[in-house]
Amino acid sequence: MQIARSSVESCLANLPDMIDPEEVMYRLYLLQKIEAGEQDIRDNRIMEHDEVVERLSLKWLR
Repeated sequence: MQIARSSVESCLANLPDMIDPEEVMYRLYLLQKIEAGEQDIRDNRIMEHDEVVERLSLKWLR
């Protein structure tokens, strides 16, 4: 998935003057994940809360 330049510029504009490069990479990673989640919502690729609880229960109770 690609991120819009304006989103990256906004993210970078809110950083302090001195920052660790790993922090920059983490924030860009986080931004990408948030945008991917928002796209999933727009595309109606979502699950109801009850379905999530059921799937996780089955996974962790094995």
